[in-house]
Amino acid sequence: MSESNERRFAPSPVKQALREGNLVVGTFVFEFATNGIGRLAAGAGAQFVIYDAEHTGWGWETLGRLVATTRGAEPYVRIPGTERSAISRALDVGARGIMVPMVESAEQAATIVSWATYPPHGVRGAAFGLAHDDYAREDNDTFMRWANEEKAILAQIETVRGLAAVEEIAAVDGVDVLWVGHYDLTNSMGIAGKFDHPDYLAALDRVATAARSHGKYAGFMAGSPAEAAMLVERGFSILAYGGDLWVYQDALREGITKVQGLR
Repeated sequence: MSESNERRFAPSPVKQALREGNLVVGTFVFEFATNGIGRLAAGAGAQFVIYDAEHTGWGWETLGRLVATTRGAEPYVRIPGTERSAISRALDVGARGIMVPMVESAEQAATIVSWATYPPHGVRGAAFGLAHDDYAREDNDTFMRWANEEKAILAQIETVRGLAAVEEIAAVDGVDVLWVGHYDLTNSMGIAGKFDHPDYLAALDRVATAARSHGKYAGFMAGSPAEAAMLVERGFSILAYGGDLWVYQDALREGITKVQGLR
């Protein structure tokens, strides 16, 4: 294999780190759609960046540019829903993984995996010489095998129905991460925003146990190092530390407050 193909078909650093039992840390991007944001995140130590297409107004041109300019960290896209076209487009613009909201059954999870996976193991549509294969127009068989193995599928558990089926979802081959959507989950449980509620904490433990029992990984967006420490203790192994707008606002507020206190 040529040196260029070795780079193209390199193993996923995130999945490799998880398989080795390491804690993987990245971040979310919701607001700053700049050509540098992915590299800034990577320079700060992020191992992955999740570009959010569920709660933003970003279109595919914006998402494609963000993915293309991310280096040193794996670019993922949180798609707006579970439509086949959203899965295909996120992967075809070059995302190394997808986060899917509101996964509520094993059947739904299996369908998502199938749409994201090339034949013979799935039904992902084939188009080559595009962004996702770095515009190379050869060795398509190798590319499909690599893409099937190294893509990441993050299924969000964020409803009562999803929580009830979490063990079955975790058992679906091709689902890599069970990711708790904490605001939606507490809303669905009738305890909105009560992140110290025993039922919510029990839900975290149930997700982590389901992931571990099936050789998968539990994920979460941690808003602080203290919250991250709690999650790691409970068995979570892939965390996004905050999001661009909140990290910026919190750091700016802290700095302004200190400067204002100088006189």
